[in-house]
Amino acid sequence: MLAQVKNGLIVSCQALPDEPLHSSFIMSKLALAAFQGGACGIRANTKEDIVEIKKEVPLPIIGIVKRDYQGSSVFITATKKEIDELIESGCEMIAMDATDRRRPKSATIRDIIKHTNRSAPHVELMADIATVEEAISAQKLGFDCISTTLHGYTEGTNGKKLYDDDFSFLKKVIEHVSIPVIAEGNIVTPDMYKRCKEIGAFACVVGGAITRPKEITKRFINVCG
Repeated sequence: MLAQVKNGLIVSCQALPDEPLHSSFIMSKLALAAFQGGACGIRANTKEDIVEIKKEVPLPIIGIVKRDYQGSSVFITATKKEIDELIESGCEMIAMDATDRRRPKSATIRDIIKHTNRSAPHVELMADIATVEEAISAQKLGFDCISTTLHGYTEGTNGKKLYDDDFSFLKKVIEHVSIPVIAEGNIVTPDMYKRCKEIGAFACVVGGAITRPKEITKRFINVCG
């Protein structure tokens, strides 16, 4: 998958149960629109959505499963259960939370990686990280690529934005690892997308700015207070 998405735009097509567009059918059509617009890949949540998206587009898919577990703040592909669901979906890459937060069910990132490699050695693995230290650790663990997805969404990084200080966090991650770094999180304009590529991002994932009309509407409304 990495060869297919290099230097390109990956569009995240996701909607949680409490959002207006929550529907595997709708996500498949969003993916089709992204494909027709020139996207080189899709990031999608749940086996059901991925299966429907694959019926509509020939693009490779980064699969995740968002699921809450009591006693843990990790919710992106948190356990082997989610890995097995994603393998069944046929996605080409699996992304998982690779932060240093405590995982549910006593799972460890190392155990989950081993389980994935044993069950589906052809599937590539993406590490969703929030800090430079987590990126370095993810590379040592054997992930195929790193995504800045969770920067700004963990206790130690809460409130930070990927675009702060001219994408200084993205620059630092790229400097400290040798595997591909995919920019993701709060890339809300075409100029930001262009800047991430100039900095050296292997590829970029854009979601809310393209596929979440409620959030896009709010952004327009909030400009005027």
